[in-house]
Amino acid sequence: MPTIYDLKPKFQQLLQPIVDKLAVAGYTPNQITLSALIISIIYGGLLAYAPSNIALLLLLPIVLLIRMALNAIDGLLARQQKMETKLGLLINELSDIISDTTLYLPFALIVNAYAPLVIIIVILSIVAETTGILAIVTSHHRAYNGPMGKSDRAFTFGLLAILLAFNTPTYLINSLLAITMVLLLLTIINRCKAALSSD
Repeated sequence: MPTIYDLKPKFQQLLQPIVDKLAVAGYTPNQITLSALIISIIYGGLLAYAPSNIALLLLLPIVLLIRMALNAIDGLLARQQKMETKLGLLINELSDIISDTTLYLPFALIVNAYAPLVIIIVILSIVAETTGILAIVTSHHRAYNGPMGKSDRAFTFGLLAILLAFNTPTYLINSLLAITMVLLLLTIINRCKAALSSD
């Protein structure tokens, strides 16, 4: 099933000049990964403090795009500069889960969003990513199956933030959350299948 993750190769091509400059400057993949994590935590903290702030909601798509770019850059830098390490893998996977949680959980504090749905989505996101990681143990490949992978969740919550900023009716907001929840369940099932495949 096609997902936003399929656009990653073209996105990486656009970022290549930045990767080259960072490599020359001596930056490491872990520094880039931790930068994305710090940005996510700071933004998530601000949104939790002021969940109804329109400016903050409109800022989320930009924050998510920056995070996505940094995540792509750290992978390119690690592979091209031969800096792939077990520590880097650990930091990368943990930071993804922590970033998702800190960015999306504050939506439970927004009046127009049904808090239990948001919390369930955050939990399912953690399960989906954990399932993807466990696939390494069973099939020797990290599972990135959709239809609601990390990039898709970023797009969904970016859209959700814009809709909330413009006072979209509550039933539409919660319908989007419900659809996201169902797609996350499908994602977990697909990643379980990938983890159990003999390939």
